[in-house]
Amino acid sequence: MVRCGSGPKPREGRGIFFLLGIVVGSFLNVCIHRIPRGESLVFPPSRCPLCGHRLAPADLVPVLSYIWLEGRCRYCGQRISPRYPLVELATGLAFELLYRTCGLGPGLVTRLVLVSALLVVAFIDARHYRIPNEIVVFLAIAGVALNFWTRELSWWQVPGGAAVGGGILGALALLSRGGMGEGDVKLAAATGLYLGPGRQALAIFLAALFGAVVGGVLVLLGRKRRRDPIPFAPFLAAGTMVACLWGDLLWLFYLSRAGLA
Repeated sequence: MVRCGSGPKPREGRGIFFLLGIVVGSFLNVCIHRIPRGESLVFPPSRCPLCGHRLAPADLVPVLSYIWLEGRCRYCGQRISPRYPLVELATGLAFELLYRTCGLGPGLVTRLVLVSALLVVAFIDARHYRIPNEIVVFLAIAGVALNFWTRELSWWQVPGGAAVGGGILGALALLSRGGMGEGDVKLAAATGLYLGPGRQALAIFLAALFGAVVGGVLVLLGRKRRRDPIPFAPFLAAGTMVACLWGDLLWLFYLSRAGLA
């Protein structure tokens, strides 16, 4: 993947990608809620996840509707999960950060697609402890198609990234005897199609680091026991985001500190 910042630098319109992101985040919420239930993403129209009442346009304004309604459904009065504005804000911030760091260009489209899909996977895995195959298949197909369009990675880096991602987590799954799920292995292989071997190795290292830190904190707080499962997709999503933004800089820093550059 071409280093972030290689495209034209944004000079005007800052904030537009944040607005685009929260709108996309609203759709990602639909995906997060419906995909694990095997429901259509199109029909029926948006409805309250608690009482099933169809939502009016005024109920669907990203973030603002949640604030205006004080986090409750207008029709049944039950409290709505704060996950909805959280996903919208996270998507908006991710879109804006990618835009400001990477600049405009086809590579930005690739990163927005990748991060959007990973947000869906991360929240589903955090709640249901599984990674839907349909999202992994979408990521794999989109990764190959987008690179065919952008030519960001060379012909060998696409399968090489998948091999590194699937290979590392596949080995960990065998060594841990169930500690790493099959879905995590397939997801790492799919994200490797976007990053290439070097950045994918960095993303997995960062994901393992983030997971170890968060897992350790949860154990110390008594929220988890040492052998309790912890979903890995949220950490892989975070590691991938960092690798997308600053992968080259982190590799150069490491090589310079190791005296190899």
